[in-house]
Amino acid sequence: MSIAIMQPYFFPYIGYFQLMNAVDEFIVYDNIEFTKKGWINRNRILVNGKDTFITLPLKKGSDYLNVNERYLAESWLTERTKLMNRVTEAYRKAPQFSLAYPVIKKSIFFEDLNLFNFIFHSLDTIKQYLEISTPLVISSSVTIDHGMKSEKKVIELCKARQTTKYINPIGGITLYDKAEFRKEGIELGFLKSNDIIYNQYNNEFIPWLSIIDVIMFNSKEKIKDYLNSFYTII
Repeated sequence: MSIAIMQPYFFPYIGYFQLMNAVDEFIVYDNIEFTKKGWINRNRILVNGKDTFITLPLKKGSDYLNVNERYLAESWLTERTKLMNRVTEAYRKAPQFSLAYPVIKKSIFFEDLNLFNFIFHSLDTIKQYLEISTPLVISSSVTIDHGMKSEKKVIELCKARQTTKYINPIGGITLYDKAEFRKEGIELGFLKSNDIIYNQYNNEFIPWLSIIDVIMFNSKEKIKDYLNSFYTII
């Protein structure tokens, strides 16, 4: 069995879903420290031919809280309508707008203000739309010592799930030691996406935007091709 483990990201880029689709089980961290200026509560969409950030506003809290201990700000209850309108204005002329719009709306208007629950719901909603069958597992539901960090925690999660292969995005190739995984009978691999290019209103293409951009401009059939457009380094 192969698994991948990732932080919860807000409408992540297609590489996130390539990884999800490539493994037998996909673990999403909930009990991991929230990091600022990452992709947990923000991403980029196309607005007037330029990449523009969209962000989930957060209730004030300690910088040391885990993702599942953070909450969306009360202002989100009004800001979510503004965000939905922004997405609508940006993509209303996109070829797949009528199909993609309900998916985005279902995610944005999810009522739970817990940051992890909100993002997990959106990941699952997109997963269903893309017809990815890989089950999602919440990290805290796996019985290990969750006080461990980094590579040790990944290895323990792999052992607990009885996996023989762990796949990580290519960006982590310098973070993990293949020998340490091999000691535990786990093969370590890295997923590298091929270039994915499609028409964005005939503008100069901007790569790796939010999955929102992908599902607005591409049919499900085309996206299924994209999901398999990668190679794995073992």
